[in-house]
Amino acid sequence: MNEQKYEDQWFEMDKTTYDWSLRAFRTLKKMLKVNIKLHGGSDKIQQGSIFLFNHFSRIETFIPQYLIHETTGDYCWSIASSEFFDDDSILSTYLKKLGVVPHDHQRLFPLLAKQILHGQKIIIFPEGGMVKDHRVIDDSGGFQMFDQMSGVIRKQHTGAAVLAQGIEAFKATVRNAYRKKNVSKLRYWQETLEFENLDALLMSVAKPTLIVPSNITFYPIRSSDNVLLKAVEFIAGGLTLKQTEELLVEGNIISRDTDMDVTMGQMVDPYRVWHPWNHSLLELVASEFNSLDEVFALHQKPKYFKQKVLGQYFRKNAKATRNQYMKIIYANVTINLSHLAATLIISCYQKGQFEVNKEQFYKALYLSIKALQKHDNLRLHASLLNTEEYQQLLSGKNVRLLHFFAVAKKQNLIEEDNTNYFLKEKLNDSHDFLTIRMENLIAVYQNEVAPVALVGKAIRQAFKDAAKISNKQLALALFDDHCVSRQWDKNYFSKPKFDDINQYENIKVDASPFLLMPKHNNGCGILLVHGLLASPAEVRGLGEQFYKQGYTVLGVCIKGHGTSPHDLRTRTAEDWYHSITQAYEILEHLVNQIVLIGFSTGGALALKMAAEHKPHIIAVVAVSVPIHFVNSEMMLASLLHGTNQLVSWVSSHEGVKPFLHNDPENISVNYCSIPVRSLYELRRLIHELLILLSKINIPVLLIYSKNDPIVAIKSADIILNKLITDEKALHIIHADHHGILFKDTENIWQRIEDFVSDAWVYKDSHNSGKITMLNELKKVV
Repeated sequence: MNEQKYEDQWFEMDKTTYDWSLRAFRTLKKMLKVNIKLHGGSDKIQQGSIFLFNHFSRIETFIPQYLIHETTGDYCWSIASSEFFDDDSILSTYLKKLGVVPHDHQRLFPLLAKQILHGQKIIIFPEGGMVKDHRVIDDSGGFQMFDQMSGVIRKQHTGAAVLAQGIEAFKATVRNAYRKKNVSKLRYWQETLEFENLDALLMSVAKPTLIVPSNITFYPIRSSDNVLLKAVEFIAGGLTLKQTEELLVEGNIISRDTDMDVTMGQMVDPYRVWHPWNHSLLELVASEFNSLDEVFALHQKPKYFKQKVLGQYFRKNAKATRNQYMKIIYANVTINLSHLAATLIISCYQKGQFEVNKEQFYKALYLSIKALQKHDNLRLHASLLNTEEYQQLLSGKNVRLLHFFAVAKKQNLIEEDNTNYFLKEKLNDSHDFLTIRMENLIAVYQNEVAPVALVGKAIRQAFKDAAKISNKQLALALFDDHCVSRQWDKNYFSKPKFDDINQYENIKVDASPFLLMPKHNNGCGILLVHGLLASPAEVRGLGEQFYKQGYTVLGVCIKGHGTSPHDLRTRTAEDWYHSITQAYEILEHLVNQIVLIGFSTGGALALKMAAEHKPHIIAVVAVSVPIHFVNSEMMLASLLHGTNQLVSWVSSHEGVKPFLHNDPENISVNYCSIPVRSLYELRRLIHELLILLSKINIPVLLIYSKNDPIVAIKSADIILNKLITDEKALHIIHADHHGILFKDTENIWQRIEDFVSDAWVYKDSHNSGKITMLNELKKVV
């Protein structure tokens, strides 16, 4: 008779040690560079009993316990390799106190089942070891993986399914006894499982045993030298290949900015996969169970024929449940740019295309992101939802992509010249399980996302589309990004924590950006830029007027506008200008000539862009640009902003006065609160503009209101005198309000249309040489 390796009863969890460990990790987490993000909500943590995670690195082994406790306060039991329990070491004792059970304990399932019945959570890594290459499916699409301990390829474990199924079988047994009013049997289970009373037992068995399949995704993965590796090498001396490889990867995860996205997927109820036969057979054998051990013995050691038949069904169902939860685990990978780039590279290589045009590659990545965004069931990394970030792909300047190719070149997988990437034979080499992360991260990324068939399909289609996409299609995709970005900002800054200011806002109109494309366009585009505190609604009327004349019109939404004053408070003048730069890039895909029209701050931004000599801009209209203000208090914005900054640096307070009250002329369009920081940013913009005005060499029309209560009329002469272009004109109207463009005061829309028409017609018939617009070279007062 073989001697048992462990005692039948395992150690009780020491919650004092558990709590101490949680506090230690909270402190350590502040020093680590890994950014842990939990997706899926607290409901699944509250309802679930068994939590499953994929296993790529050792750092994962305690983080699920931490996340669950931080969310609901629950304590978790878990399973670890028996190698940690071979002796009574300090580590072994510590793990026992944390509720860790060795994987080969002879009563593993009954021990864990009892904890679940008492409301505890269980954490399991069903892969049974680290999957360093992320390869989890075979060529036919079935789930399998390489077991580094045994050196063989095998299926992922069914342990979680067996555990959940056994618990459900036990619960059905208790419910059956309750229906038959078998009080003695119920009392037996109550005492055996140490429930306080029968009600507690019955409440426990009434709850479903839900499995929560979860995915952990690290991004980016790095395998370069790091502080941790060097420190260990210095202290311990020579390291094995395995130790070096793991320190290369793990050390970078904790010492360099790395996102760790933990996504909890759809819960699995093993009871629901049971065939009606299972329920019938269970009814027949339920009264025969006298312990949890006998319930779980159905899988391996059935006593009678009925138990044997039921055990066969259970084994079959366990495999089906295993396949179900593994599919959910891998489907919830957080898809990132490296996944897409790696998938595209492997796809090209497999087709025999070893030379890939960079421009087509960049467009394919961009288009695949747009396609994948339409699938709500996919988990996309935050960088694939940040339009400002992934739009940089089109120019090849995306920082994440540059890092991806830097690693690929270092691993000798890719070469490049100015226009192409060259895929090397090493991409097809087989690599040892211990070295693949050091030798071929492209394969690791591609393997990780391979179970999500939509990704491969989207990237292959995008690569085809990238070769033939029209300028109009690309422009529409970019405009969609502009709208998505504004909506994301609006959603974020509409949260209750911003109600202190948002409650005073009365904007009723649609503040979204707009793109108006006539069926028969005249080849000229109008870029409309609204003013500070406003939104595209301020210039929509003028835009529709141009649209009727055959112009393609884009009303840009400057960052921080059309959302919340709190949003505007976070934005800089550079952010504002970046908004109209993006808008210009959209229009240049649709037309060959562009006229900039901006109001107030928007006029300043338009003039700044005109000074850059962008090739398609033929004229600019600037209305009420605020070089000087009527209210001298506006000039104190820099001082007040500096005071606010000082206060925020030395305390948790946001500042002396972060917002000023505003009584807008158009309360349905403008904010009622002015961020002091925005006035400071406006002064910075004006200071820069005064330096740039002399560089403008295209026709300029300035329009001002003589009695503007906000912008001093002397601003007009300052700008006019600094413009050295011959094609400049000033139009002054006699009005006593600021919003002259919104209200079409004194028919200025027509004045602007005439100016644009003259600029466009003349440019259209004279594609070279200097433009002279004699009718406009006058100062109209």
